[in-house]
Amino acid sequence: MQQNAKQILLATSIIIGGFVGVFALSNFLEGNRPQLPVDYEDTDLSMNGSKLKGFALGFEGLLADWYWMRSLQYIGNKIEKSTGDIDIEDLRSLNPRLLYPYLDNATDLDPHFIAAYSFGAVVLPAIDPQKAIALADKGIANNPNEWRLYQHLGYIYWKMKQYDKAAEIYEKGSEIAGAEPFMRMMAGAIRTEGGSRETARQIFQQMYDSSDDPMVRLTAERRLNQYNSADDIEAIDKSLDEFNEKNGRCAASLREILPMLARVRLPHGRDFRIDNAGNLVDPTGVPYLLDRTNCRVKLDNGNTGVLKNGF
Repeated sequence: MQQNAKQILLATSIIIGGFVGVFALSNFLEGNRPQLPVDYEDTDLSMNGSKLKGFALGFEGLLADWYWMRSLQYIGNKIEKSTGDIDIEDLRSLNPRLLYPYLDNATDLDPHFIAAYSFGAVVLPAIDPQKAIALADKGIANNPNEWRLYQHLGYIYWKMKQYDKAAEIYEKGSEIAGAEPFMRMMAGAIRTEGGSRETARQIFQQMYDSSDDPMVRLTAERRLNQYNSADDIEAIDKSLDEFNEKNGRCAASLREILPMLARVRLPHGRDFRIDNAGNLVDPTGVPYLLDRTNCRVKLDNGNTGVLKNGF
């Protein structure tokens, strides 16, 4: 018996050492490979972890975490290396073709990895909506009682402007035990209002409030800031038009219309933000600028504002 225990311990040590060696070698090769053109910078996955399921001696969860962390690092590196503005509505310019395989491997190894499904549902629609649907469907198949996955799938269809399908998914999710009441409310809102800004705001607000995943919450927060900034700009432009009509000229600066803006009531009881220097700023603190050529407001392009869609 003691001899068998030693053999099992030795075999386990060899397997663990092999995993560590493969990962270390993969990272070494990735860090020391020659510079390639952007179109060729992604190599295929060094190891298909899904094939290890059932053979990893209980280490499937650890491997799933590795693929999950790699997916976050991968998209983060893509964004960091990007030289232009990043549009979170369309990330195809980053060519992040390995994001789905990373998430697919993670959820193959751990079918109950809700964070991986959630992240994929938020990010993949901007890369490949069909793969986003495939990952969300996979999550629901493996976790049929997790109503939040229906929320994510409904969001994907809503983003694709398939409003009837989105409402149907939210309705199905609302029938799961423990589902939040907003699931049924969102089904009704999508059926009546479709892709309105207010519907979008509700979707991302509920996503922010109900998720424990920091990446999902960060994305939802930035989308909410984006919609709030759009409300700001509409109200500012309207005040500029009123000033122009009354005075026969465009305002000399945004400060000239601040008294008018003080009387404006923004949606959801928000107020305009003014920084310590007296500048009118967006929800993230980036100044609005007056383009006197067409008498319209815009964001300071020298800063990273919510309408530049920084991810």
